Amino acid sequence: MNLEGKNALVTAASRGIGRAIALLLAERGANVVVNYHKSPHAANEIVEAVAAKGRKTAAIQADMGDSEDVTRLFTEAEQTLGGLDIVVNNIGINLSAPLVDTEEADFDRTVAVNFKGSFLAMKYAARTISDNGRIINISTGNTRVSMPFVGVYAGTKAATEQMTFSLAKELGSRGVTVNAVLPGLTDTDGLRPEIRENAGPIIGMTPLGRMGTPEDVAEVVAFLATEEARWVTGQTIGASGGLS
Repeated sequence: MNLEGKNALVTAASRGIGRAIALLLAERGANVVVNYHKSPHAANEIVEAVAAKGRKTAAIQADMGDSEDVTRLFTEAEQTLGGLDIVVNNIGINLSAPLVDTEEADFDRTVAVNFKGSFLAMKYAARTISDNGRIINISTGNTRVSMPFVGVYAGTKAATEQMTFSLAKELGSRGVTVNAVLPGLTDTDGLRPEIRENAGPIIGMTPLGRMGTPEDVAEVVAFLATEEARWVTGQTIGASGGLS
């Protein structure tokens, strides 16, 4: 599963799952542009690690909910790497609140980033990606396992999955695959303390009996980025330890 010479853009790659994906793609041979929003130091650390592997790389700031920023991100990524073969759309605000208490401003921001941001990422990925390229969206296991307080978040991610299905059919004639990966409970620095402290019941719903790691998810993404995954498209693939 060699990605030697492939050019990848990973959004929201300065931490957590995005960071693990960027590092693993580089380890497998890809050149990687690291997108970040508010963490330049963390993004530059990843760039240094990718460059140390002998890969082309750069950190590019962009707010994925802003169309001008997304346009600039894809333009600069193409210029940096000389084209794009892999786009990993990892953006997401994990809004957690009872629906009755959710403020409209929080709803609007979550929709702007998760729904509109995914739309923009897929739109520009479709325009710029090479034939036989790979578009991989990071969704959430919450679209399969219903839980309280995540209705808005899960709803925006479900929208991403629907766009995944549609775009896979639109780009199939070019050999471009489009898939979504659905992480379960994953041990990242963004995991809220109250969830970490009360993770037992969720882990108990997971046949493998543990919390996932960013590397667990990254391995699934890296496979979907390869030539070996050429016959997999329009799919939602759980990377959740079987959470159900």
